[in-house]
Amino acid sequence: MKLWGVVFYLFYFFQHVKAYEISDGFIKTKGVHFMLNGSPFYANGFNAYWLMYIGSDQSQRDKVSSALQDAASHGLTVGRTWAFSDGGYSPLQYYPGSYNENMFQGLDFAISEAGKNEIKLILSLVNNYNDFGGKKQYVDWAKSQGQSLTSEDDFFKNDVVKNYFKNHIKAVLTRRNSITGIAYKDDPTIMAWELMNEPRCQSDPSGSTMQAWITELASYIKSIDSNHLVEAGLEGFYGHSDAQKQQFNPNFQVGTDFIANNQIPEIDFATVHSYPDQWLTGADDDAQLNFLTDWLKVHIQDAQSILKKPLIFAEFGKTYKGPGFTPEQRDLVFTTVYSYIFWSARGGGAAAGGLFWQLMAEGMDSFRDGYEIIFSESPSVSDIILQQSKRLNKIRKMYARLRNLEKWKRARDRINHGN
Repeated sequence: MKLWGVVFYLFYFFQHVKAYEISDGFIKTKGVHFMLNGSPFYANGFNAYWLMYIGSDQSQRDKVSSALQDAASHGLTVGRTWAFSDGGYSPLQYYPGSYNENMFQGLDFAISEAGKNEIKLILSLVNNYNDFGGKKQYVDWAKSQGQSLTSEDDFFKNDVVKNYFKNHIKAVLTRRNSITGIAYKDDPTIMAWELMNEPRCQSDPSGSTMQAWITELASYIKSIDSNHLVEAGLEGFYGHSDAQKQQFNPNFQVGTDFIANNQIPEIDFATVHSYPDQWLTGADDDAQLNFLTDWLKVHIQDAQSILKKPLIFAEFGKTYKGPGFTPEQRDLVFTTVYSYIFWSARGGGAAAGGLFWQLMAEGMDSFRDGYEIIFSESPSVSDIILQQSKRLNKIRKMYARLRNLEKWKRARDRINHGN
């Protein structure tokens, strides 16, 4: 009877714990790790900025479905895409507070399809650049209403502009998906909100303007949505908080600070982008690869020891439009990024995944930018991506087993102490 009592207790205990930890399906953080329903989560994934735009065209939606299915078949768990298109042709936001319902339904469809394929999404809320409107469009809107603004960087300082952007944030977060019926702020398919794609404020190299803006806007998101993670969208450039680390930057300043910006409490994880082929245009492949290696190592170390938060390499790739390109060069870039992520993750470190730029479906020739990955066209890099997914999944299972063993030990100790 005593043995059966122990078995029954363990069954009850684990069922209770399981029911408690299934929770809501939202990605959380615990120290330097992402957690999903109590187990570590790794973000091997991709960028596909075009999901909303293509999804808004009923005749093209099969490309969204196809790309997400291909991603899932390669074990990819996270996609990053735009939740903005401000002014201009076929926008999401015609002007402040006025929205294109058809475009919003395209985003609804993308989120719905991602959920079907068990892919989490990082949704970026505005662009630093003029593509899809960006901060310039917000400044232009404010100027048309009589605001005396002289620079695109007034986006980060002017109260009218910031209120325009806050209203956009609220519109997106409180949007109810027309397909699933779930409000975005309540949808576990969404992993995180990104404040801006690659924020830069070159008019203030001290970084104080960007620090204040990130603090204010991240707090605003949290005031509306307590379910989701928030990240800033940074490229990873070092600033004045650790001047010695600026030696690792390419030779320019953009007014951001990898350390200080990511130490803001409302920022849940750090991001890094990596484009040696754009940043070091005069350097050969060996020099670019050496830069990449140092870039990876120093950011993983700082996320681990200083920030104590998870780190995602949120954009990386290599263009085939560069001089002397070979597929082997691109494969080496992917292998290098993935290896450092794997080594960190295997040791319980802060590197939690990488998102290559960019995944596309077949039949999207007008969207090609030299970095696109179409799995059917690129077998060698596709295999590298798949193998990384498998490696990270093994790590996830290993930590899940260790966690379950620890739970069993705690349950056993509780029973023994009870006797």
